[in-house]
Amino acid sequence: MESSQPNPAQTHGPVWQRVQLARHPKRPHSLDYIGSLITGFQEIHGDRAFGDDAAIVCGMGLFEEQPLMIIGQQKGRDTKQKLIRNFGMPKPEGYRKAMRAMNLAAKFGRPIVTLLDTPGAYPGIDAEERGQAQAIALNLREMSRLGVPVIVVVIGEGGSGGALALGVGNRVYMFENAIYSVISPESCAAIIYRDAGKAEMAANALKLTAPDLKRLGLIDDIIPEPPGGAHENPAAAAELLRTTIRLALAELGKMTPQQLIDDRYDKFRRMGNFFTEVGA
Repeated sequence: MESSQPNPAQTHGPVWQRVQLARHPKRPHSLDYIGSLITGFQEIHGDRAFGDDAAIVCGMGLFEEQPLMIIGQQKGRDTKQKLIRNFGMPKPEGYRKAMRAMNLAAKFGRPIVTLLDTPGAYPGIDAEERGQAQAIALNLREMSRLGVPVIVVVIGEGGSGGALALGVGNRVYMFENAIYSVISPESCAAIIYRDAGKAEMAANALKLTAPDLKRLGLIDDIIPEPPGGAHENPAAAAELLRTTIRLALAELGKMTPQQLIDDRYDKFRRMGNFFTEVGA
């Protein structure tokens, strides 16, 4: 039997340990959380332009009797599912499907919850030919304009623009052992150190853990995980996520559409600003 990995938050282990937990093969995926938290889920397929992308799952359902739109990146569990889901790496049609679903939610005034879990957008030639960069850029722009609450949760890996294309929210949360970064540690090490084997060193430099990002003001809060990680008790992890979503919906539900847009705009404008003006 596979031994449980220790909880880095309890053992004060290295950053690399969190990276391993974020990628754990038994870690709950988007469909696991949707199955636990959403009733009457009706999946939406296709972007109405090219096809359907199984790496992104989206649909309407009820969260504690409140209708909402939930969109998640899905990696797949076994080899067959991983191939179907393209290892959780969306193509342009996936991002366009997600945007179609978000526009539908905005039309009917329904909150949006997105679950981020991808090593990054698919970099293949076919994706580039169909406008991968444009699809991501369009999502970034359009998500900033939505007049409904948008709640973002990094449940595993948040890889680069592939994750950020679903990540422009009023509230952005991360699970305790999730990671969120502009590049994977392996790719960063290959570029900076000319050695992908130095991924652990790169992970430390990237500041990709939830505590790092909370300290830098890039996320709003950290969702705790059961001892050993979310994969040790998926049901408990789902309940912790339930509490976070419930509180966020209650807070954001008091805002008008324009207030939600302004809140989102101000939030992202503040990111990366580490200077304050000093009066004369």
